Order: sequence, then C-alpha cells, then structure tokens
Amino acid sequence: MNENEISYKIIGAAMEMHKTLGPGLLESVYENALAYDLKELGLEVKTQVPMPLVYKEVKQDIGYRIDLLVENSVIVEIKSVETLAPVHYAQTLTYLKLSDKKLALLINFNTKLLKEGIHRIVNNL
Repeated sequence: MNENEISYKIIGAAMEMHKTLGPGLLESVYENALAYDLKELGLEVKTQVPMPLVYKEVKQDIGYRIDLLVENSVIVEIKSVETLAPVHYAQTLTYLKLSDKKLALLINFNTKLLKEGIHRIVNNL
C-alpha cells in the first residue's frame, strides 16, 4: 500500500471511532483507540515511537515521539484541543522531515465533525 491508501484507511477508522467516542477526551484515549482499530484492520501500528535527533552528526536520544507510525510510512499526530495552532502544523512537518517520511495526518479529535479536524501534511522531500 502507498501512503495515500494507508491514509484513507486511517481517516476512515478515525471517523468511525469519533462517531462512537465523540469529542472532549484526552489525546491518549484517542491514540490508543485508533491504534487498536488500525491493528484490527491489519495495519502495522507503532505508538509513541521515539525518534532520536541527529544534529551536526551527533545522535541525541532526546528527540521526539511520534504518536502513531502506521505501516512504517504515515505519521499520525493526535490532538484534542480547542483549536489547532500554527505550531501544531509546524511540529508535524518537522516530524516528517526528521524521520524522512512523506505524509502525516494531524488529527484534532476535539471537533463536532471530525472531517474539520483532519489535516494532511506532506513533506516534499
């Protein structure tokens, strides 16, 4: 599967989950529930993936954590906030660049309609 096919499945699972759970829960709840649903769909899902930071050829283990990494190719950054801020988009793009991935989904579950909270972010390697 390519990134677009994987993202389609992620979005479908996220929308179904949101219909059941609704807005207002902690990010960790959405992360665990979505990881479970994606695994049930047969996708490989890693949660809280530590990514070291390499700066000036020095590897530092104080990097960052990816909320979900699906099929080792699509990053899912999960939020449950009133409104996404520009820093959330910048953070997700930085995660893409540092991990050499092409596609991320920034999903804010704290919305009445989840389609308003889903954002595709592309790294033009």
